[in-house]
Amino acid sequence: MYYKRTISPVIQNASETFPVVLITGPRQVGKTTVFEHNLDGRTSVSLDNPLIRDLARTDPALFFKTYTPPLLIDEVQYAPELFPFIKIIADQEKRNGLFWLTGSQIFSLMKNVTESLAGRAAILSLQGLSQTEITGRADTAPFLPSFELRKDVPAATLSDIYTRIWKGSFPRLIADEKVNWNLFYSSYVGSYLERDVRQIVNIGQEHAFLKFLRVAAGRTGQLLNYTDMARDVDVSVNTIKSWISVLETSGLVYLLRPYSTNMISKAVKTPKLYFFDTGLACWLTGWDTPEVLQNGAMNGAMLETYVISEIIKSYWHNGKRANIWFYRDKDKKEIDLVIEKSGTIHPVEIKRTAAPTLRDAKSFNILKGNIGTGAVICLIDTPLPLSENIAAIPLAYV
Repeated sequence: MYYKRTISPVIQNASETFPVVLITGPRQVGKTTVFEHNLDGRTSVSLDNPLIRDLARTDPALFFKTYTPPLLIDEVQYAPELFPFIKIIADQEKRNGLFWLTGSQIFSLMKNVTESLAGRAAILSLQGLSQTEITGRADTAPFLPSFELRKDVPAATLSDIYTRIWKGSFPRLIADEKVNWNLFYSSYVGSYLERDVRQIVNIGQEHAFLKFLRVAAGRTGQLLNYTDMARDVDVSVNTIKSWISVLETSGLVYLLRPYSTNMISKAVKTPKLYFFDTGLACWLTGWDTPEVLQNGAMNGAMLETYVISEIIKSYWHNGKRANIWFYRDKDKKEIDLVIEKSGTIHPVEIKRTAAPTLRDAKSFNILKGNIGTGAVICLIDTPLPLSENIAAIPLAYV
């Protein structure tokens, strides 16, 4: 089963304005699949095939005589020798939409793109299926607090929400109920360690990196504390910083930066750590069923992680930058999310409640400047105004 992706029209638009379109993102989020559902007659070739990869690396000129544009090249990072030729062909033909590229090893990939394809490539980011894509609303715009929300949103119970959180967002898990959740994530982490991480850094002890992954997942939704993590993993602080950078660049985690202005001097400077895929975070931290998660100690952190991930995806899958932050100050006043659009600030709180009140938005008045509609995202069934400029929004609407 194929779920329509929000990014599809973005690909078409980018292909009309750039000779090269590159989709980056973690493995198995659907990069190749979304391209293949929009091929429009172009040839598709994967460098996962060792024979094709060998041709691309040893004789790139012959490769492009064999596979001519318009062309989709899957996992292009395996043959960096192709990039100079892609540049030459793009400059010679002066046509848009010549090459569609995918890549999972983002470190090496972006280095080659920066060196060879600067100004020639549209770079798009894809994560796993969003809630809006799963529920048939792929045409949904990036999330912004509003009193005018679309009405075709399927209702979701508390159990439904935690099942989504626990299952995660990888298309294979969503599309096929027969796939074993535990085996999928076990295999995924093993593949990530073997195929991606080893290509980037010298792990040393694989056991230590796996322990790091579990420690990081246990801190999703929290302020990033390198020292505490280094103590728990029994490695140096610099090693933790390096490994966090690996996770961030691989697209497995997002570091949400703090919001601060000259008018707010007490704001903390430390980012918060969020896993993009809550299913992966649940597997790493040992939450074996949705029911155990729903009633467990991390139910609030996972709920917050899920909402933050969904909001980021709503921007990235629309081909837009997510101008988002969080706020926390030394007096422990905090706002889960601050979204900026066109100079207007929109505060957002995420609450595990079905009975929101204005008290849930009590910290919104800390923000200064042009403040727009705020929101309390929670577990109510239908949108509800809390005041003339603060809306309670069901989590299922995000």
